[in-house]
Amino acid sequence: MSARTLLAPLALAMASLAFPAAGADNAQTFVDKAAVGGLFEVDSSKLAQDRAKEQQVKNFAEKMIADHGAANDKLKKLATEQKLRVPAQLDAMHESDLEKLQNTTTEFDQSYVEMQRSAHADAVNLFQSYAKDGDNPGLKAFAAETLPTLKMHQHMIEKIAAANAGMPAVKSASTPKPPAPVPGANSFTEAQAKARIQDAGYTDISSLAKDGQGIWRGEAKKDGKSISVALDYQGNVFVGQQ
Repeated sequence: MSARTLLAPLALAMASLAFPAAGADNAQTFVDKAAVGGLFEVDSSKLAQDRAKEQQVKNFAEKMIADHGAANDKLKKLATEQKLRVPAQLDAMHESDLEKLQNTTTEFDQSYVEMQRSAHADAVNLFQSYAKDGDNPGLKAFAAETLPTLKMHQHMIEKIAAANAGMPAVKSASTPKPPAPVPGANSFTEAQAKARIQDAGYTDISSLAKDGQGIWRGEAKKDGKSISVALDYQGNVFVGQQ
């Protein structure tokens, strides 16, 4: 499959996918987001197992079903012990997203890959945030234990996307930050881009817009100074980039 086929501009890209962009500041919120996100991962990946054309995409989907299925079971057991409610089905938003994927008649692999890129960017943010600042010790431990697997998934899907686009994969902990924003199909929504820039230490983010190279650009403040900021598809944040 060509780069154009797999990573062409995608009408199906949704504003939020398997995990909402915002973090969770309490146990029930974390359980709600993690459980719904996990269910969506399994359901969407079952579709990919049946309908994806590329074997690497099918293999990824198979791993998502196994890993997220196990994590879902563990979360359900832990949350039940904590007397927290656990969503047993998708919410309306995710039902709509799944239906859109089901109705995709062409370029299914492209749609699924882009969906997973966005989903895992949000998943890592959600679990990382709760592992650090969560209010329930048991769920904090679960988030911390699950986070490395989510990061591995993120690295895998970025490698699949990059291999088909001729672009470098998303940066890992051992990958040096590039000197300038890396052009590429950017699956971050505006809300996700803003959150990522805020996590880098910037405030009052405004005028965010994605340019023709897939780079989010806008204005922000740090140390009382107004500066230009940019976010590429790998999640790298830059200042003073035009």
